[in-house]
Amino acid sequence: MPKQENYDVLVIGSGGAGLSLALKLASQRKVAVIAKFALTEGSTFYAQGGISAVLDSQASSIDSHIQDTLNSGAGLCDAEVVRLTVEYGKKSIDFLRQQGMAFTERQSKAGEAELHLNQEGGHSERRIVHNADATGKALSQSLINKAQQHPNITLLEHHNAVDLIIADGRVLGAYVLDTQNKVVKTIAAPTVALATGGANKVYLYTTNPQISTGDGIALAWRAGCKVANMEFMQFHPTCLYHPDGSSFLISEAVRGEGAKLILPDGTEFMQQYDQRAELAPRDIVARAIDHEIKKHGIDCVFLDISHKSPEFIKQHFPSIYKKCLEFNIDITQEPIPVVPAAHYTCGGVMTDSYARTDISGLYALGEVACTGLHGANRMASNSLLECLVFAERASEHILSSELLNTVVELPAWDESQVKESTEEVMIAHNWDELRRFMWDYVGIVRTTERLQRASHRLALLQKEIADYYQSYHINSDLLELRNLVIVADLIIKSALARKESRGLHYTLDYPELDNSQRKNTVLAPSNN
Repeated sequence: MPKQENYDVLVIGSGGAGLSLALKLASQRKVAVIAKFALTEGSTFYAQGGISAVLDSQASSIDSHIQDTLNSGAGLCDAEVVRLTVEYGKKSIDFLRQQGMAFTERQSKAGEAELHLNQEGGHSERRIVHNADATGKALSQSLINKAQQHPNITLLEHHNAVDLIIADGRVLGAYVLDTQNKVVKTIAAPTVALATGGANKVYLYTTNPQISTGDGIALAWRAGCKVANMEFMQFHPTCLYHPDGSSFLISEAVRGEGAKLILPDGTEFMQQYDQRAELAPRDIVARAIDHEIKKHGIDCVFLDISHKSPEFIKQHFPSIYKKCLEFNIDITQEPIPVVPAAHYTCGGVMTDSYARTDISGLYALGEVACTGLHGANRMASNSLLECLVFAERASEHILSSELLNTVVELPAWDESQVKESTEEVMIAHNWDELRRFMWDYVGIVRTTERLQRASHRLALLQKEIADYYQSYHINSDLLELRNLVIVADLIIKSALARKESRGLHYTLDYPELDNSQRKNTVLAPSNN
């Protein structure tokens, strides 16, 4: 059994939120960051669009960003959290520049270099700071480079959190599976931060990487934290429709630069659904595409930016251009086949404005958290901003708190009653079944009957997976499946509780907005 490891802070997740927090704490705390796979295998690395941020001090610009966010959130945003987040925008961009991150620039009218700003769906003006169309990659690499150089940061790749260790309402650390050496470590830390990203792998089609299995939400739920607004799962309108590129996202910024959504015969259709057309919020655009696909019995729609010059397209969207070319799609000459796909988890572990959860010493930040910023629908490029802002807020609170002694002897992981599995096929089969019925019954458009059918199927899976977990040695696939069934249950329960259509939750049984239900859907574990 490996010797217990002791740190001041354990950060679970190596994306923009987790690494930012680690770097902000490392001058005064000994920090361990665990990554389920490689450090780059998170949603941050694959983010294309950018970071929404007001870089000037004009009140009108701040107010405009706030209002756009509130509008996108369909009445469920926390106005104070929205203002706080927007006001931290410039500080967040300054932090990234200090870490060595570069941003795309252009020449101003005065001949000076200035940041180039994109515009995306839901935004009334250009405010998206970016690095071409690979902002997340640039952000991740700059933070990883800094973290690798810091003597107080230990980076543990291929480590998967099994469960948090809780006593008397306080977190003490976590059990962590070292997947390469196949041993469970005990990591003690009086402060633990969940920064594991979202849960969109619960759906059959997603733009997210393999890592997005709702681990942090499930860890927090089992530990006793409240979870909110899990019915609001965002489907990105434009994912590449191709059997070999099914998880490749076509950035919102493509529509921001004038791309049109068209049917196979070239007919535009978005104006029928919203006066903002292609620049409407994501929930509207995704439902419109879903409706057109079903109405016409087609496999996909198309996104066309070929009316722009080849030079413009290659300059603004080099990654998308190259990726599509791999599939023999020349976006300078022809439209891109696209479909909606699960993209972002707007709900999550409930936190306050310092990223604190219900459990003392436990923080949650980034997509794993429900801060009140996104409400019923996240506005484009507010996600990376949220990661950075709440890393700053969490660091402020952690550094202002008394540093507790980390040398607490915790019980070692006990696997004396389990054996090696000879039935790995069960994991693969249940994983596939779960994602398929979630896509069919709990997707973009829902009904009470579909949700109840999903709930019934899920109950059978939950028992199978719980029995399997108790009987056999764990591996990463089993841990992810165990977490996914919890997340699926939370989504279904939340969706059944909301008897209206709001934001990302659309049900044919209650198609209208009902302002008597203008409140968060909060679920609490029975042990709370």
